[in-house]
Amino acid sequence: MIGLGFVGAGIVGQLAHISNFVDLPGCEVRAIAELRAELGRQVAERFSVAKVYPSHKDLLNDPEVDAVVVVTRRPATGPIVRDAFRAGKHVLSEKPMASTRDLAQSLVDAASVARRKYAIGFMKRHDAGVQRAKQLVDEFIASGELGRIVLMRAFCFGGEFLVGSADFAMTAEVRPDGLELWPEAPDWLPQTMARDYAWFLNVFVHDINLLRFFAGKTPQVTAVDLRRPNGRVVLFDFDGFPGVLEMAEVAFHDWQEGIEILFEKGRLRVELPPPLLRNVPARIELTYAGERNEMIKPRVTWSWAFRRQAEAFLADIADDREPIASGRDSLEDMVLVEQIWRRHLSQ
Repeated sequence: MIGLGFVGAGIVGQLAHISNFVDLPGCEVRAIAELRAELGRQVAERFSVAKVYPSHKDLLNDPEVDAVVVVTRRPATGPIVRDAFRAGKHVLSEKPMASTRDLAQSLVDAASVARRKYAIGFMKRHDAGVQRAKQLVDEFIASGELGRIVLMRAFCFGGEFLVGSADFAMTAEVRPDGLELWPEAPDWLPQTMARDYAWFLNVFVHDINLLRFFAGKTPQVTAVDLRRPNGRVVLFDFDGFPGVLEMAEVAFHDWQEGIEILFEKGRLRVELPPPLLRNVPARIELTYAGERNEMIKPRVTWSWAFRRQAEAFLADIADDREPIASGRDSLEDMVLVEQIWRRHLSQ
């Protein structure tokens, strides 16, 4: 039985993480650390969690906690994760890992020294539709049935994140000061760009991570256009085919995000659901060109990426395996993000 502790009990912590882990066999949610005392009390009562701590350091001293899930303000994430490894805990933390590659590397090193699992919250990799699509792509690359890849495209245009959900506790409490915070942007970036960088990293690193996942490699950044606060494009070179990342924040009622992979003789499209939409996996559309000339829509069973992520984290610990979205792998996302913004700055 794996004893779990949660650092942060806000909206995403409740809806996406605590609500999943409390129902899973093989673990017990034993403690919550929340700076807002009344919120911590309400969430603990809601999910029948026995212990509430006023700080993550108190929780990390609990010998009944084997692993922690960190869902807090991004500048606070890194120091909390570092402290967790020093306390000998396994960690699943929300993305991004940190604001720079060097800070992220320090967390990977801490996990290595502690010999503990370090998973990053790229739950889209755990989506059943995404995993089936990845399997198809790998099969097509191996067989050559659709020819070579000629283009890979990711897009994220936003949408209604909460999908109407109101099933969470919240209070009007103000978080007290005192937490160690890491910078929200690299020191080589002008302070006037720091908030923009942090927003880009928090939102679009998911899509950068998915591009790498499907390609099976890390590309080079060839061009960027981040001049406007809304409507941006990044071009990549995957050493054999180009990649495109298209970004915008638009007030769609639905959610518009996905991956398209164009082969010489076909196309595979993956449409991602809103992150908090339960039990709806990504949709796959596969188009064959040439003589076959047909479209099929492979289906997967109803499931939720966040729940599959929780199941995978427990299995990673129990089976001593590397997470599919490990801290070490996610360093490559930080490399790309810094390349993108250095190029933007140089322009």
